[in-house]
Amino acid sequence: MGGQRLLAYFTGMVADIRPKLRPLDMQWTVLNGRSALVLRDRQGISNRVLLIPGELAPLLAFMDGSRTPTGIRLAFEMRTGRFLPPGLVEGLIAELDEAIFLEGPRLEAARRQALESFRALPIRPPALAGTVYPAEPEDLAAALGAYIREAGAEGMASGAVGAVSPHIDYQRGWRVYARLWSALRPDVEAADAVIIFGTDHSGGAGRLTLTARPYATPFGTVPLFREAFDALVDALGPEAVFEEELHHRAEHSVELALVWLHYLRREDPPPVLPVLCGHFYDFTHGGASAADHEPFTRTLAALRAACAGRRVFVVAAADLAHVGPAFGDPDGYDRLMAARLAGEDRRLLEAIEAGDAEAFLGWVRADRDRNKICGLPPIYLALRFLGRCRGRTISYEQCPADPYGTSLVSIAGVILEPDGS
Repeated sequence: MGGQRLLAYFTGMVADIRPKLRPLDMQWTVLNGRSALVLRDRQGISNRVLLIPGELAPLLAFMDGSRTPTGIRLAFEMRTGRFLPPGLVEGLIAELDEAIFLEGPRLEAARRQALESFRALPIRPPALAGTVYPAEPEDLAAALGAYIREAGAEGMASGAVGAVSPHIDYQRGWRVYARLWSALRPDVEAADAVIIFGTDHSGGAGRLTLTARPYATPFGTVPLFREAFDALVDALGPEAVFEEELHHRAEHSVELALVWLHYLRREDPPPVLPVLCGHFYDFTHGGASAADHEPFTRTLAALRAACAGRRVFVVAAADLAHVGPAFGDPDGYDRLMAARLAGEDRRLLEAIEAGDAEAFLGWVRADRDRNKICGLPPIYLALRFLGRCRGRTISYEQCPADPYGTSLVSIAGVILEPDGS
């Protein structure tokens, strides 16, 4: 339905419409001196990008499926004290619907079509080749090798069983990636199989999501760790593990770690199980316990059984804090606030280094995830899977997340080793 027709429909039948905004990637930016909210679809169902003027952004909070356009306008005016011209709310709803940014039949049809197309593919193609990293294997190998040389990353780990690796883009996180993965080379080369727990930025609460399509990189296709895959499907059920399978198509967290893994094992890549991990809101803001969450208990038992007798390397593809105006915080970060953030991140890293999943989660829960730790689920589950382990943080950085340096993403590279105590 075109925008003008939709607007006429809304104008004529206001009482019957209660728009609900779907989960989207939202980032603040500044254009021509004015703030704006950038809306994108993380799942890639829609390729549209919308800019919402900052002063109108509060309207989105009222599009929760409970209000008509008139109710949305009144709620906005009562909250802000600003009055809106007739038709503005209806026009915004029409634009959001055209972009497939609202829940409803159009979204469901587009999602079904996208999932069918994805499942028809023999592999999960690289989503970021040609943008975040070179698409040609020779160019990619040269770029990653240059990162290692420029980072001065010559150290080697030995006996590592896992790692915490960033999932930020290489342009900002290359030093941490290079220092971590170059150190892991002997352990990656010795691995029989790999499990990658990655953040699902669109995932549901406590959700663990698989895909039967093996991931590909510019170096070729990485085989699926079939035994672990089958064990997890049996433990949780097909409906649970495949309900959000489409998220694998565009989610970058697993891919950006896997490219480095494949670079180190180009000739004989190990079988890999990619597991996308949904949000932990219920465990950080409510009374639910991750330690007692039955799907996690079944998952870890199934994976340990499938991995018995194999040297399995575990990766948590995880960033740390996301702070500043770009992520909805009211204040920009200065040097003092960045130093405070480093101290708060240090607490989390100490829990990881102790191999203590519950202490790690406890620190995040204590401040109700104020710093928006998007790597919380994969780090927690990797530590739970490994059990007795110790960590060594070999690199930590705070990366800019807006053009003004007032928003930050913190990342770290941590080597996880068996606890010999």
